[in-house]
Amino acid sequence: MSRFVLLSPSAEFDHKLRAAVANGLRGSVQTIASDILPAGPAELFALLNQEQPEVLIIGPDVPYEEALRFAKVFDVQLPGLSLVLVSDVEPAALLHAMRAGIRDILSPQADAAEIRVLLERACQSFATRHRSPETQAEPNSKGLVIGVFSPKGGVGKTTLATNIAIGLGQIAPMSVVIVDLDLQFGDVASGLYLNPEHTVTDAVTPAAAQDSLVLKAFLTVHPAGIYALCAPPNPVDADHITPDQVSHLLEQLAQEFQYVVIDTAPGMPEIGLAAMEQCTDVVWVSAMDIPSLRGLRSGLEVLRQLEIMPESRHVVLNMADSKAGLNVQDVESTIGAPVDVSVPRSRAVALSTNRGIPVLQEPKKDPAVKSLRQLVERFNPAWRTQTQRKLHRRVVI
Repeated sequence: MSRFVLLSPSAEFDHKLRAAVANGLRGSVQTIASDILPAGPAELFALLNQEQPEVLIIGPDVPYEEALRFAKVFDVQLPGLSLVLVSDVEPAALLHAMRAGIRDILSPQADAAEIRVLLERACQSFATRHRSPETQAEPNSKGLVIGVFSPKGGVGKTTLATNIAIGLGQIAPMSVVIVDLDLQFGDVASGLYLNPEHTVTDAVTPAAAQDSLVLKAFLTVHPAGIYALCAPPNPVDADHITPDQVSHLLEQLAQEFQYVVIDTAPGMPEIGLAAMEQCTDVVWVSAMDIPSLRGLRSGLEVLRQLEIMPESRHVVLNMADSKAGLNVQDVESTIGAPVDVSVPRSRAVALSTNRGIPVLQEPKKDPAVKSLRQLVERFNPAWRTQTQRKLHRRVVI
């Protein structure tokens, strides 16, 4: 059986598609080298010897209007199929494509890694729609929303957020999205070495807010098998994004993904507080210096008074150094809370941050890597279901 069928006369794209499938995906590719699309499922299956594929890819040489006509027919007669359109359509046309039955849109300039990630997503969508009722998840089930917060900047918050997302992507491929809510000066794009075409500004538009398929079209795919929604490049754009829009955005993403990781701005701005109210888990980050620790203590106290502190709290001591003149007991007595994970100062982490490749993305032996994996493991369902495990343990540095 051909799992993927390409409808396109483009030999160049056919080569890229086959390279993407050969390097990590199960199944084969069959190409119908024509820019004239079949009239319907019966005609297509006749060309495929009556086999039904999982994913149909409409190639870059097919006229856009013809692709939409084709998608509408298949969406009515065979809605379980995943249709992918290869096109440089304008953002205004995305909603029309999604409503016609297109499940995803791929740029003709995408490389093999990007194609592979998108096809994996399309296959997962196909599997979800064909899952038996007995194995379907509850309709109201939501993913974990993990916010990474710190009252002060410069404590490595973005580094932790990107590594959490990468680590969770290894547990649940294609089921993780990281959102940069440091809307003025966010660094998630740099931390993941991405050049996003769309940002949070696009994700809170009325079209995206009303249709999760449109919202997904604004996410950036990362080669490690996660999605990213980056901050707008112009800090002025942040002024047009409201806390209510952010709350709705996070609710949408939690319905679509197993994990939503949020990187936030330092302090407690309104956007950050709105995000915290949507969080199932909060990661509090502090460096090993008195100003950071006092800032964290004040922040925790304010949130207790506001009664918006999520129950699942994880305190991370980042860039920990036994030569700093403080120990864990000093830290815990200052902030009034136990430390859950201590990440030692590491040249490997600093180098990975400058390269835009999170340290958990590559196999490395480093004490900081071990600590980061311990942090990621706290969000693994297997770890969380062990009810006898204590949530907070004293760490040693």
